[in-house]
Formats: sequence, C-alpha cells, structure tokens
Amino acid sequence: MRLPTSLVAATALFASAVLADVDPIIIKGSKFFYKTNGTQFFMRGIAYQQEFRGGGEGSTGTNNNYIDPLADVESCKRDVPLMAQLRTNTIRVYAIDPTKDHSACMRLLQDAGIYVVADLSQPGLSINRDNPQWDLPLYQRYTGVIDELQKYNNVIGYFAGNEVTNQPNNTQSTAFVKAAVRDMKAYIRQRNYRPMGVGYATNDDAAIRQSLADFFACGPSSDSIDFWGYNIYSWCGDSSFKESGYDERTKEFANYPVPVFFAEYGCNEVKPRAFGDVPTLYGDDMTGVWSGGIIYMYFEEPNNYGLVKADGNTVSKLDDFTALSSQMASATPTGVRANDYNPTNTSPPRCPPTGDSWNASSTLPPTPNQDVCGCVARNLTCVAKAGLSDETIAEMFGTVCGLDRNACAGVAKNGATGKYGSMSMCNSTDQLSWVFNAYYFNQSPQNRARACDFGGNARLQQPQAPSGSCQSLVSAVGPAGTGTVTAAPQNTGGSGGSGGGASGTNRPSGAAGAMTVPRFDTGLLQLSVYVAVAFMTGMGMILL
Repeated sequence: MRLPTSLVAATALFASAVLADVDPIIIKGSKFFYKTNGTQFFMRGIAYQQEFRGGGEGSTGTNNNYIDPLADVESCKRDVPLMAQLRTNTIRVYAIDPTKDHSACMRLLQDAGIYVVADLSQPGLSINRDNPQWDLPLYQRYTGVIDELQKYNNVIGYFAGNEVTNQPNNTQSTAFVKAAVRDMKAYIRQRNYRPMGVGYATNDDAAIRQSLADFFACGPSSDSIDFWGYNIYSWCGDSSFKESGYDERTKEFANYPVPVFFAEYGCNEVKPRAFGDVPTLYGDDMTGVWSGGIIYMYFEEPNNYGLVKADGNTVSKLDDFTALSSQMASATPTGVRANDYNPTNTSPPRCPPTGDSWNASSTLPPTPNQDVCGCVARNLTCVAKAGLSDETIAEMFGTVCGLDRNACAGVAKNGATGKYGSMSMCNSTDQLSWVFNAYYFNQSPQNRARACDFGGNARLQQPQAPSGSCQSLVSAVGPAGTGTVTAAPQNTGGSGGSGGGASGTNRPSGAAGAMTVPRFDTGLLQLSVYVAVAFMTGMGMILL
C-alpha cells in the first residue's frame, strides 16, 4: 500500500523529533557533560561488533566483509536489553555501512540511555600504517559515516584511527591520521552539524605513548583531537592501581587538555575475568582524570574476550557477563557539574621533536578535494584507462616512478618530512594519470607518440583547458604537482565506502588500508628495485 506523501512526511518528522529527544553529550575542557542538565558523563561502555579481520599491517583492496551492528535490527532487539542490564551507557562500533538504515537500532539504544562512539574506517578502507595516505576514497568513507550518524543525538563522536601507529618505525603514519582528524572536524563545521568530537584510539606502547598523545593534542585546536581513547590491557587478574600502571597513566594525563577514557580494556590473561579494575576506574583515584571506559567486548569470538555467546536469536551469558554486572552495579562515580567546572589545563602540549622513536612531521597532508582532482584530471593529455585492477595500478606506479622519479613528485607523500605532492590526496586512478602525463611530457617531442601506452594501460585524451574556479585550482597544483592548494573542498561530501591493526595477540584488529599508492621516498635502494621492475615488465617504456 502506498502511503500519502503528507503522511510519509509527518511520520518522518515525528521519527526525527523522537530520535532527537535525548540529551547530547558535549565536551568542556577535559570532561564530558550532558548538554542540558550539566551532569558530568562517565562512559560505562562495551565494544559492540562481531569481529572482522582487519589489518593495518598492510592489506589492500576494499573489503566489505563485516557486519554493521547498527543496521541489524533483530540483533539490536536481542542485545540492547542485555547491555542495559550491565548499566551500559556507551557502545563503541568499529565499522558501520553508511548506506544502510540505522534508525531502529539507534532508537533502541536511545531508549536504553546508550550513546555511541563510532570508528570512521572499515576493513579494507582505512589509513595503513605501513603505507599511509589520506586520500579521496578515505575522505568520502569517513564523511559518509558522519553524514549518516550525525542525525542521532546519542552519537558522542568518532575515532579517525585505531592503533594505526603502534611502534617507533611507523610513527610517520600519525601525520596522516591527524590530517583525517583535522578534515573531519572541518567537515562537521562546514555542514553545520551539531558539535561532535573527533578523536583517536591508541595502543599502549611505552616507547611512543607520550609522543603520540602530545602529537595529536599539539598545535591549533582546528587540527587536534577532541578526545583521546586509550586501548589498555595492563590490569590482568588480581592486579592493583599501582601494579597495572594505571597510577602512572593517570599522572601522565592529569593535565591533558581533552577528555581521556579507556577505548578498550579488560585483560583476559586470567579467565573468567573479574574486572577488578572497574571500581578503581570509577573511583576517586581516577575519575578526576578519566571519563570511564569501554570493555572489550560484547561478543564471544576466537579471541575469548566475549561477555555473551550469540547463536542466531539465542544469547548465552558467559561468566564474564556476570562478573562485569556485579562490578558495574557499584560504578557510581561522582563528578563535577559543568557550571562549576573551570578548566585550567587548556594549553596544548608541545609537538614532539623527531628522533629515534618519533618520526612524524607537524606538517600534515593536504585535504582531499574532489574538485581539484577532477579539474586536473580533465586537463591531462595522457591518462590511465578506466577499470585498471589494483595490481596493475601498483605495478604501473613502480614502473613509471622507477624510470622517472620526477614524474612522481606530484603524488609523493612523506609524513616524516612533511612533504606531499598536491595530487597525493586524489584516488589512485587520478594519481596514476598524473604520473603517466608527467612522464609523457618529460620525453622529447619526437618520442611522445610512443610514450603514452604503458602496456595498453594508458590512453591519450583531448585536455580541457581549465576555466573559472578550475583555472585557479589547476594553477595552485602547479606544473610539477608540488604547489599548495588552499581552497576548501566544496563538492567532496561523503559517499559510503581508524585503522591500523591492533598490537599484541588475541586483540581486535582495526580496518585495513585501501588500495595504496606505493611510496617513493625511501631512498636509492628502493628506487633501484623499481627501475629493475620497470625493465623486467617489458612494457615498452622509454628511457630517454
């Protein structure tokens, strides 16, 4: 039966009003508060997502093999009442599909007084710690999640990355994640969405923990995180505030300028888990600094962190569920009211200097801009053919950049030095087109007829002379692709597509990297490999 348009509109308006009828969580200084009544908010959270295989370790391609927990209405009906029994007021979800409807689950969560913190990435589409980039497909994925979830007032905010940097030798990836933080904060402002935080979830690595925290909070507030999530598993079995290191972590964050909370916790080295850290986390030793935490995790998986075992419509409570329920029953922290709170720790920390254990520049990658990529691509003469496989694209980058490194300046990216090509933020096809075109024009005129084939993977097109706004964008990119584009994205909104894999064993993995463009900033040894590959592929390339 087709409903009258007026009835459909009235129903939608009613649903929107109902979903909005919840007190949003806001940030003031280093604490969370209910917006209307001013009570301090402490997370009593659970990670809620059936595990998917991620891999910031270096997986490629777009992998949609995950279950969106907020689009599965029957599971939400089954699970939300159980989470409410644990006095849960926050869940963390690691990947949602922004093209699906989430209203039913979000309504169930709202009615139970449960808020959401969502990771922006998905398996196969996140910032890859071993070959990091911040490009248009990632930007569109991240903004797509924000577009979908911003309509729900019980969304606290988002993680732009999860344990992307996990040891000193991949710290340069941090610059790319911070660029994502910067751009998602700008996107929320540009769209006039209600205030929502953008943060980062870190692992607990002693060699880099302080530098990581300082890097994400340093610099202008427009670039820095709104909150800091700590994935920490140091309280195992019959531990203590001191033995677990919670005392040192609390001292380290005593003057941190934004809210900090445990984005994952709940060591399972001793089973069943007793959750002896819960009274401490919500007690006087920690509540002055920490805003609660999120237990890992709801579902029992092969890693043995589950609170329940789910089988279709049937859910069995595990021993961990019972133990957590007992501990949470007495988790009643006392905080401060917003009107009585005058934050003093408002100064950002200094950005960490580069050295043996830290190698990330405070100069961040450019903002992905679809208008720039489109204008430049239409202005090229030699371009990549449509529909090339990820493997072919990667091979072509290795071939061309091995033969003519200067052709790749426009797509270069180096989070350690802070040098980025203007086209490094485009999708891989547009980046490859730039490289093909630069190589083509670097050849002598008599040889160009043979310089746009690349094994049948390139074609000539009639370039469109830029005009209007395109003219200024193409000019800003510059002939070598090393210029600076200052224009903000105007047409780069989200379309359904924070990362990094977790450290240690039996731990959740964040989402993997999408098809990544190889780096060409690793010195002569790697360059010689690319040159060798270029000769072996027999692509009819020309060294002139």
